[in-house]
Amino acid sequence: MFKIALAQINTTVGDFSGNGDLILDYLTRAKRAKAQLVVFPELAVCGYPPEDLLLKSHFIDNNLKLISSLAKRVYGIIAVVGFVDADSKGKIYNAAAIIEEGSIKTVYRKNELPNYGVFDEKRYFSQGNFETNNGLITVEGRKIGVSVCEDIWVDVSAHTKQAKGGAKVLINISSSPYEVDKLKKRQELLIRRAEETKTTIVYCNLVGGQDELVFDGASMVVNAQGRVLSRAKQFEEELLICDLDTTENPVAQVLEDSEEVYRALVIGTRDYVQKNGFSKVALGLSGGIDSALVAAIAVDALGTENVTAISMPSRFNAKATRQDARTIVKNLGIEFKEIPIKAIHNVYLKVLREYFKGLPPNIAEENIQARIRGDILMAFSNKFGWLVLTTGNKSEMAVGYCTLYGDMSGGFAPLKDIFKTKVYELARWRNSQAKGPLIPKSVFLRAPTAELKFNQTDEESLGAYEQLDKVLAAYVQGHQSISAIAKEPEQVSYVKKTINLIDKNEYKRRQAPPGIKITARAFGRDWRLPITNKYKE
Repeated sequence: MFKIALAQINTTVGDFSGNGDLILDYLTRAKRAKAQLVVFPELAVCGYPPEDLLLKSHFIDNNLKLISSLAKRVYGIIAVVGFVDADSKGKIYNAAAIIEEGSIKTVYRKNELPNYGVFDEKRYFSQGNFETNNGLITVEGRKIGVSVCEDIWVDVSAHTKQAKGGAKVLINISSSPYEVDKLKKRQELLIRRAEETKTTIVYCNLVGGQDELVFDGASMVVNAQGRVLSRAKQFEEELLICDLDTTENPVAQVLEDSEEVYRALVIGTRDYVQKNGFSKVALGLSGGIDSALVAAIAVDALGTENVTAISMPSRFNAKATRQDARTIVKNLGIEFKEIPIKAIHNVYLKVLREYFKGLPPNIAEENIQARIRGDILMAFSNKFGWLVLTTGNKSEMAVGYCTLYGDMSGGFAPLKDIFKTKVYELARWRNSQAKGPLIPKSVFLRAPTAELKFNQTDEESLGAYEQLDKVLAAYVQGHQSISAIAKEPEQVSYVKKTINLIDKNEYKRRQAPPGIKITARAFGRDWRLPITNKYKE
């Protein structure tokens, strides 16, 4: 019997006290389960990713003090813990401490430093030297190799050298962010590595939300034949105990696609709100599908007692949408406030009348309404200390179909990386999980509209969302050209118009609140289009 405990924990960047307590708690639980070895995620001591906190020498010192303090508490079990190591020359390393009987026995420094997408590790860390820190240890006669995250993704790296050095078990500590289909790719990789090296792979991943990133956990153990011996749950803290000498270990089911994305949005919202010191949130509830879904996510993340929905109807809001807003609130059981904005809008129009004289009404008068709503939401935020959740989606954000300082006002955007068609899919899934529909059928059937003027629909400006989202996926996610996207001549005009909207609205996206990343190319660090940009295809 050889038991390894995978401590799939939810750390917070910079919370050395909290992270230390969490590590000690899981260490104690692993000992109680009679595990010989317990493994923690990448940079568990300081949280991941610490970004420019790594430029502060006192941050590094606090991290080193904590790992030293933790080491003195490790007895009767071996612990592998991610932390920031430092050398005498001031260089720092993304590292794993191997701790036994009250001291750090050896340190492995990450060899492969990712520098793509959301990763900027070459900005901070120096590369480890395998010849001086090979990560090889022996536990009860078994040779084990320890590596960190990216090391196992590169074809010939530490894992191959450790296997050639006689390791039969390879431990990889990771903080791998969630993306749609990422778990499948990750598991396929681990199976391939296990078969290539003829070793058992022990992979411990982080779980939880950190700013725009969500970590999905799903830590696992794969044997030399490529069989998944054990797998932890997605999006939940867990101490996974795996006996390498038996096939009788827990293997959590992989979530279905819609549930997986929804769970990512819930944990991402919960952790952003709570880790930043908030307990309650507010959102503008229009009666449309986006705000309905955000309200459901907020309730599942924080509880009904911590969510307030505010409806702010104008002269252009239909009775049906106002009624749907009330129904959604009743179904979710959350606090509701209705504040009509017609009188406030009239004051604006009166003040501006002489300056707008002779000019027809246009987007200026429309957007004033959105900005009034933003002001009201932020007033409640300032007065009661609530975090405002914005309700816009990726389709709107892509083409700028949103109002600066209006519906973009707020602290966090749960749907920032969710296309409109996906919003409907997630809302249907959430309805299917409830005893009765949370979101009324009429919300799904009604044509999407901003209701900033009479008889307005989104489609008159953007085209059908099914069509729009296909273009967005090809251009934003796939980097495709106009000629590649427009398969037929009649599509060229629409594709050109859409891409032009994407390109010219970068200035808006730069001012949007952070939101949860669920795709490989989310707006933010994945997407770095220059605002000042004359390039046209």
